[in-house]
Amino acid sequence: MCGAVSVLMNARYKAPEMAYVALNADLTAIVTNDVVSEHVDFGTRLNEAFPDLAATTDPLKLALPSTPLLRNIIMYGGATVPGFVDQQTFDAAAETVSDADVHRTRLGTRVRGTAMILYTSGTSANPKGCLLSHEAVTREAANLSRYRWQFREDERAWSPLPLFHIAAMLCMLGAMDVGGTFIGQPHFDAGESLKQIEDERVTMMFLPFVTFHQAMIAHPDWDKTDMSSVRLQNSCFAFMPDRVGQTYREKAPSMLQVGTMGMTEATGIVTTGGYDMDPEMGFKKLGYPLPGIEMKIVDTETGVEMPTDVRGEILIRGYNLFDGYYKDPAKTEEAMDAEGWYHSADIGSIDENGHVMFHGRFKDMLKVGGENVAAAEVEAVLASHPAVRLAQVIGLPDDRLAEIPAAFIEPSGEGIADPDELIAYTKARLASFKVPRHIRFVDEWPMSASKIQKFKLRVQLMDELGLKD
Repeated sequence: MCGAVSVLMNARYKAPEMAYVALNADLTAIVTNDVVSEHVDFGTRLNEAFPDLAATTDPLKLALPSTPLLRNIIMYGGATVPGFVDQQTFDAAAETVSDADVHRTRLGTRVRGTAMILYTSGTSANPKGCLLSHEAVTREAANLSRYRWQFREDERAWSPLPLFHIAAMLCMLGAMDVGGTFIGQPHFDAGESLKQIEDERVTMMFLPFVTFHQAMIAHPDWDKTDMSSVRLQNSCFAFMPDRVGQTYREKAPSMLQVGTMGMTEATGIVTTGGYDMDPEMGFKKLGYPLPGIEMKIVDTETGVEMPTDVRGEILIRGYNLFDGYYKDPAKTEEAMDAEGWYHSADIGSIDENGHVMFHGRFKDMLKVGGENVAAAEVEAVLASHPAVRLAQVIGLPDDRLAEIPAAFIEPSGEGIADPDELIAYTKARLASFKVPRHIRFVDEWPMSASKIQKFKLRVQLMDELGLKD
């Protein structure tokens, strides 16, 4: 809360995406480092984003036609890059600013003022910048750490997720809030993760994405890694293949598993489990709303609240909501209603105990011959096959049915992942209109910060099949 607004940029962004965010967010400074240059060379990538950068004669007085508000690009670490302010120069400049000046700026900061702008990954168009307040971020972290997850002063919270991701940030801030310790990684490595968990005597694991779990479980060190210090894990096993959760049951039966449901617009986490629930619910549901946050499930056409266990659109209201999309009032108005409810476009249900389940996105619904098909439903069936590690279902245009399902499969390495076998397996478990007509195999997924970009899979298969929208 020092008066500046942080805009955390996705490390996966390519040069055009970086240039877009710099312009759209009205960035005045970019701070990066050379710590992960072996994986991502940010110096080179930023030079690609701003072609005039290398010709800059005075990095302290940057003037780029493409981003007129951008004054400096700072490189932390030992690297010296043309056009960048190096760490030594930056540190020297910082010494010229007095503590009194910083304090004066802090006094002008409002609790509901914007703390950061986080760009949602988007599925087709450019990402949108979510305005998150100081209140939303700090209350969210405290709600999780002090109350729902009951962090202690000696908490050792671990997450390998990138810190430009709101989820990892909440884990870190939650640990700091109680005086605990946060342990992370500059770049995910399954073997290093297992080593950290054991060596650092981790007490809480924050790992809600299946690809990370699968990489760790498949690692040769999995069986010998000691996880006895871990008391709680944010794992989200409810929408992962059963065998992932079962592996943890066998590995660490005393570890409480909790799920989470959320999105950037709601400062990351809306629902999660805790110590007051039946532990089995951590494998089946995604928890219940945090204090100060309301949730309801409504019919998308009538707006009427749905009964227990009936699916509808998830609506959210509370201190945690974003204050709009930056410079996009039309999208903001579309997402927020007059009563302050955020319309998520997510499909969910709430059971009799208030526990939430996520069933996919309305935008991830296929219309096959007039029948609604949730991609998540087909994905779950495919993922239950032993030869499938992960499945993603997309819709393809079809002259007769308007749209047909197609699936991309990452093989598990167990058994034979054969297209005909997988189609027959799905056909035995789902209505015929839900069965994928095409199956393709992948070793690597097109990713945003944490989500698979299905639109890229769709474009790839449409190009292969010669289809057009």
